[in-house]
Amino acid sequence: MHRVLGDRRAIAILLGPALLVYSLIMLVPIVWSLGYSFTKGNTIDGFTGNGVANFSRLFDDPAVHDALWFTLKYAAIVTVGQVVAGYLLALLYVFFLKKSSALIRTLAFFPVVLPTVAVGLLFQKFFQVAPQTGPVNSLLNAVGIESIDFFGSAGSAFWVLIVMDIWRSMGFYAVLLFAGLVDIPDEVLESARLDGASGLRLIRHIVLPLSLPVLMSSLIFSINGTLKVFDSVVALTNGGPGNGTTPLTLYMFQTSFTYSDYGYGSTIALLLTVVCLLVSLVVYRVSQRDLTEG
Repeated sequence: MHRVLGDRRAIAILLGPALLVYSLIMLVPIVWSLGYSFTKGNTIDGFTGNGVANFSRLFDDPAVHDALWFTLKYAAIVTVGQVVAGYLLALLYVFFLKKSSALIRTLAFFPVVLPTVAVGLLFQKFFQVAPQTGPVNSLLNAVGIESIDFFGSAGSAFWVLIVMDIWRSMGFYAVLLFAGLVDIPDEVLESARLDGASGLRLIRHIVLPLSLPVLMSSLIFSINGTLKVFDSVVALTNGGPGNGTTPLTLYMFQTSFTYSDYGYGSTIALLLTVVCLLVSLVVYRVSQRDLTEG
């Protein structure tokens, strides 16, 4: 193996096809989109250069500010919710259910494999107020509370979206973190128990530090996915009411393909790319510092 990995020709043969596919699928479109951001027009009318006008428009566009704020707020809340809920489920699997956790893991993971459209329609039915009262409003009526139009205001629609996305993804992070928890040596846990650590004390001082690498990996994975949220928003609210639940991805899509402004849409896509890179870099730096200190 050392001889193969030390051979540059072998490395080129092994990595060349993968790098070629990656470049064609990822790098070329990124560079192409960057070029579009300095133009205006579409495929029908053609493209003309307009310098940095799209970037000036980007900084002055209130819709971009709202979409960026929604994206960051959504990403922060859902990331924390996904990872925390997944970690609690993983702890439940390992320390309470143990070998009998297979069925619960399967049930918790089931929403992950459901189509996003199906999940969106399910939650629309759960929270709907008309023409038929959904289960949530029926429960509120049963305790003497009037029905709430959850999709009638941006605030309530936002929280329904949060609940939906945490529910449908926490099973995935539970399995991911479960794999990290089962790698903790039994000898370490047994020694900690003999020293008097148990319950929350054991989790806080032994389990949490030892599972920090996989926890940070889950955090980075989650924040990258939530910053690029698109399908769940379209399935549940389609960005409404108004533009109250419109992330950068949906605004970019509408600008490019609904209004045929490819240049400005590419500029919004570039902004999203920069945000993803910066957030990932910050999370990575923090995780590296925590792992080093640990």
